[in-house]
Amino acid sequence: MYSFDIDSADKPAMYAALADALDALTADEPDGIANMANAAALIWQVLPDLNWAGFYRNVKDELVLGPFQGKAACIRIPFGRGVCGAAAATRETQLVPDVHAFPGHIACDADSRSELVVPILSGDRVLAVLDLDSPLPDRFDAQDQAGCEALARILAARIG
Repeated sequence: MYSFDIDSADKPAMYAALADALDALTADEPDGIANMANAAALIWQVLPDLNWAGFYRNVKDELVLGPFQGKAACIRIPFGRGVCGAAAATRETQLVPDVHAFPGHIACDADSRSELVVPILSGDRVLAVLDLDSPLPDRFDAQDQAGCEALARILAARIG
């Protein structure tokens, strides 16, 4: 049984502990869907002020809903559309302080105010994106981005 009690008061320490926990949780599991499911649950458990945490998988160059925690979500997102599609198309993290100011934002949950989307890459190929939404404006910062990019690097080898 896993028990991860991670303090969220110190962001760098929290993300280091979160990365260690994710590494331990997924190290011996070859199933990518199972690893995304546990990653979404772990992130949901540890990161404060989220209303959605999960994955969209690249299926034939379209993002398709994967494991998540939160309200029901959009099922398919074309590359280049919305924050998730922008992350997939550019292969770059999208840190959005105000989703209402993001051109083409897809409002799956009207309560979302800010968003962080990190592409998970294998070489140049997008495997999936990690999507975090918050009901708070400007919830995510550079420390969140760096921490989630570290999580994406761990997952890249475990969901492909």
